[in-house]
Amino acid sequence: MRAKDTANHVYASLRKEILGLDIVPGQLMREQDICERFEASRTPVHVALERLCDTGLLEFVPYKGVRATLLKFSHIYQIILMRTVLETKVLIDFARKADPFALERCHHSLRNQGILLASDQFEPAAFYALDSQLHQTWFDEVGFPLFWDAIQDSEVYYTRFRMLDIVEMHNFKEIVQEHAVLLSLLESQQYDHIEGVLTYHLFGGIRRMQYVLQSDLGSYFSDAQNIGSYLDRVLSFERPDCLSE
Repeated sequence: MRAKDTANHVYASLRKEILGLDIVPGQLMREQDICERFEASRTPVHVALERLCDTGLLEFVPYKGVRATLLKFSHIYQIILMRTVLETKVLIDFARKADPFALERCHHSLRNQGILLASDQFEPAAFYALDSQLHQTWFDEVGFPLFWDAIQDSEVYYTRFRMLDIVEMHNFKEIVQEHAVLLSLLESQQYDHIEGVLTYHLFGGIRRMQYVLQSDLGSYFSDAQNIGSYLDRVLSFERPDCLSE
């Protein structure tokens, strides 16, 4: 394998593991161990590590190696808040179009989520992909793919946080139920309820992890001492009535 191909392979493999939390925030790795794992020389491995550092997923630690960067809770909260504003507009526009083919694609994605949950081959990464696929459909159908790309570009903090929710809490049925309610609101064009349900849904990860964010998972955050103030805001969001039906 050429050095460039080796570097690309190491980069892609480590990036997938960081985003999938096989490598957790703050985890330290020696460059030599990575070379041995991939049976690669130091140069292509170092190139791959530099690329991951450039993306913000890793950072070099002098005389020790590299470390997966910590999450920043204040950034995560702001990204979710931004997403609620963007996605509320997207969903209302989607509902007004009421394209039957687009709605069927959403139902297909939702059915696949249910099938995956019932499968004995369930994998968190596969559920994450189906979750993202459904939301991306809404953005694509109304002609706002750049909005979705901007959300995905926040992988350093937000993507890993979403995966943390999936890996740690295993509350997949709640997520699927909220997807089903959102889709029902879109079909029936109940615009007044969309923002409340979407806000409750997107902040669900914080709500589900409220008891472990500052304790068991506190070491994953660079600003763990500030999580409490954000939790108070999120827990003040009332569960919409249509989610209880």
